[in-house]
Amino acid sequence: MNMLRIMRVSLRALSRNKMRSFLTTLGIIIGVGAVIAMVSIGQGAKSAVEDRFNSMGTNLLFVRAGSGTFHGRQSGSGSRRTLKAEDAKAIAERCSAVKYISPSVQTRAQVIYGNKNWNTSITGCGDKFPEIRNWQMDEGIFFDEDMVTSGAKVCVLGSEVKKTLFEEENAVGQIIRIKKIPFVVLGVFKSKGEAGGWFNPDDMIAIPYTTAQRRLMGIDYITSIDISAVSMAETAEAKRQIEELLRIRHKIALGAEDDFNVGNMSEIAEGAAATTKILTILLGGIASVSLLVGGIGIMNIMLVSVTERIREIGIRMSVGAREKDILFQFLAEAVVLSVMGGIIGVVVGTIASRVISHFAGWPTLVSLGSILLAFLFSGSVGVFFGFYPARKASKLDPIEALRYE
Repeated sequence: MNMLRIMRVSLRALSRNKMRSFLTTLGIIIGVGAVIAMVSIGQGAKSAVEDRFNSMGTNLLFVRAGSGTFHGRQSGSGSRRTLKAEDAKAIAERCSAVKYISPSVQTRAQVIYGNKNWNTSITGCGDKFPEIRNWQMDEGIFFDEDMVTSGAKVCVLGSEVKKTLFEEENAVGQIIRIKKIPFVVLGVFKSKGEAGGWFNPDDMIAIPYTTAQRRLMGIDYITSIDISAVSMAETAEAKRQIEELLRIRHKIALGAEDDFNVGNMSEIAEGAAATTKILTILLGGIASVSLLVGGIGIMNIMLVSVTERIREIGIRMSVGAREKDILFQFLAEAVVLSVMGGIIGVVVGTIASRVISHFAGWPTLVSLGSILLAFLFSGSVGVFFGFYPARKASKLDPIEALRYE
C-alpha cells in the first residue's frame, strides 16, 4: 500500500463514526486553542512592555540620590541631599558618552485654573527633558535653556491635566496657579497612556527645575538626573563615566559606598523582557497539559478501534498486507485526528485571543511562531500517542485475528 492509499483507508475508517472522531479531536482542539490563547497573552504583555520602554528610550539612564543613615537608621533611596545641579552640568561637559542631561525634582501640588482645581505631580526638569524621555508636544512649545536659567514661571501640561482644567478650551497662553503662584502655560504634551503603577505620565506638569527649587520647594539640591547616552551601545560606558565622575566630585573614598545610584534603562528593559518571557513559557506550559490529555484520549480511542477491528486486520493481513502497512494505517488515523484537531484549534485559539483582548482589555499578540509550534506539537502528539496502538495492531497474529469474534 502506498501512502496515498493508506490515507484514503484511514479517512474512510474515521468517517464511519464521525461523532467519536470529533469527540476524540476535541481534546486536541481545546489544547491547541488554549496554548495559542495563553501564549498570545504572554506575547502581548511582552510587546506592550517593549513598546513602553522604547517610547521612553532604551539609551536612558537615571542618576538618583542614594540612601542616608541618620542615628543608625537607613532613610531609604533618594534621601541624601548631595546631588546638585552642578553635578548634572559636569556630567554634560565631561562625560563623552552622554548626549543630553536634565536635572530633576518632584513634588505634588494643588493646581487651580478659574473655578477648577486638581492635585497633580509637579516635575521640575531641564530643557532637554522631552528629547531624553522621547515625549512629543501636542500644543505649544517646551521651555528653553534661558527660561530654566532664569527660573521662569512657565509650565507644560500633561494631557490629563489639560483635559481636567481646560476641557476643550485652548490652554496655551493661559495662567494657572501652582501653590498660589501664577504660571504661564507654554504647551501640552501628547498623551503617553497609562504607565501602570503609581505614576501616570499624562497626569503631571513640567516646570523648570530651578523654578521648582526656588518657588515651590525651597531647596538647593536635586533628587535625580535624567540622562540620554549618545547611543544604546554606549549606555554601559556612559554609566561607568558618570559613576567615576560623581565619586570624584562627591569625594567618596576608595571602597566606600556611593551616595548615588545610576540606573540603566536597557538593563531594566531586559529584566522586564525576561520576566514576560517566563510568563509566556509558564502560560504555554500550563495550556500544554490539555494537549497531553487530548493525546491520551487519542491513544484510548485508537486502542478501542484496534480491538473493534481485529477481524478486519486479520483479513487485510491474509490478503497480503504487511506489518508496516497496518502500522502506517493506524498511525495515519491518529495523526489525521490530531492534525484536524490542530487546525481547528488554531482557529479557536486565534478567535479566543481576540475575544480576550476585546472584553478583558488585555493586549494579545498571535504570532506565526506560536501557531506553527502548536500545530507541530499537535502532530507530534498524534505520532507519539498513536504509535503504541498502531504497533499493537501490526503485531496481531493473522490466524488469531481471523478467529476473533
